[in-house]
Amino acid sequence: MSSLLYVFLLFAAFISHSGEATEPAVEAVKDIYGKPLLAGISYYVLPVARGGGGLTVILSENTTCPRTVVQDQSEASQGLPVEFSPSVTSRTIPVSTDLNFQFSAFTIWRLDSFDTDQYFVSTCGVAGNPGRTTVSNWFKIDKFEGNYKIRFCPSVCDVCRVMCRNIGVFVKDGKRRLSLSDVPLIVKFKKA
Repeated sequence: MSSLLYVFLLFAAFISHSGEATEPAVEAVKDIYGKPLLAGISYYVLPVARGGGGLTVILSENTTCPRTVVQDQSEASQGLPVEFSPSVTSRTIPVSTDLNFQFSAFTIWRLDSFDTDQYFVSTCGVAGNPGRTTVSNWFKIDKFEGNYKIRFCPSVCDVCRVMCRNIGVFVKDGKRRLSLSDVPLIVKFKKA
């Protein structure tokens, strides 16, 4: 009788262990060749739709932050290479994870209010240090219609109230500035 009880207990232990939830695999953002994006490697951020080229910077009218992130006017331009640094320790860049975006030659992207009605992406952020003082420096790459979009919705600060919006294009003075938008700029990534 005790051997039957032993078998029953082993079976019960096996069932309860196999029913435990497992950690879901973290999905990586992929480049145009289907390879995962890697932290510290440079990529071009390219539009999926026609109407402009890759991402670059222009001088801004805002004196506190001299450069604004824009989409190049020329569809042939790949723009400037961008590196991504996740807020979590990861060699690959996970989908929907807080990231610092950095042009190789400039500083970290940041969301800035250059006028009362519009928020634009500038290059006046600081790297790392997730929290209240850097909340405007964190962006996410989300899957969207088989491609990707960039979104401002940082989760690096538990006590901060943040707005969650897509990053799209706002045309001002003939320049295609990256800004908060209801319509996302749909992008793909190409290794530089």
